[in-house]
Amino acid sequence: MEGKVTIITGAASGLGKADALRLAEEGARLVLTDVNTDAGVDVAEACGATFVTQDVGDETSWDALIDSTMADLGQLDILVNNAGIAPIATIEATTTDVWRDVMRVHMDGTFFGCRAAIPAMAAGGGGSIINMSSTVALVGVAPYLAYSAAKGAIRSMTKSIASHCRVERNGVRCNSVHPGSISTPMVHTGLQTLHGLDIMAQPDPEATRIALGIGEPIDVANMVLFLSSEESKHVNGAEFVVDNADTVDQVPR
Repeated sequence: MEGKVTIITGAASGLGKADALRLAEEGARLVLTDVNTDAGVDVAEACGATFVTQDVGDETSWDALIDSTMADLGQLDILVNNAGIAPIATIEATTTDVWRDVMRVHMDGTFFGCRAAIPAMAAGGGGSIINMSSTVALVGVAPYLAYSAAKGAIRSMTKSIASHCRVERNGVRCNSVHPGSISTPMVHTGLQTLHGLDIMAQPDPEATRIALGIGEPIDVANMVLFLSSEESKHVNGAEFVVDNADTVDQVPR
């Protein structure tokens, strides 16, 4: 990863933060974005990165981000479309505004990011796009109607982009990562809202995490690292589930 220019969205916390720290360890040159400026700046300082405040659902923000990255760093090798929101609502409880907000961040943000990044990557001989989906794209989860729909769309979008780039022979690969329950603020909020469990308030949060079978952000970050690296050069249009077989067996704990 030494010297590879990488953009990670939603990098102020959770999986995006873990991705940033892991890729920085391997020498990537990072541009991190998020709507949370204060937390994003802290992460950027921790890994020697550039931070840009960005609303990924704003089309013009992507043109500006790619232009500034190319001007400052001269290339773009990796894009991790990680930014996301996950409001809790079933089909009946999902308002039109909630639906549109989720689609704007997830679907629009991923679409705008991929569309803007591909020409820049192709100009440098190729690159790797990693779209963060979820296991909800594979099984659906009732309390996360809009989130499930958006992540399913990202899964299909990823495959379409990969097919296009292969036909164009532009050297760009596009894959999706599908985490299950991972110990992030988003999952913690879901546990507390749906099950009344405040994992961080437990006497031993780490023991609780293990007992519940919840993974660590580094588990996902290591997958992102693989897909960013040359070790995955023949991997394109694939989906990578990181959930310890939750979607395979559905074994009650």
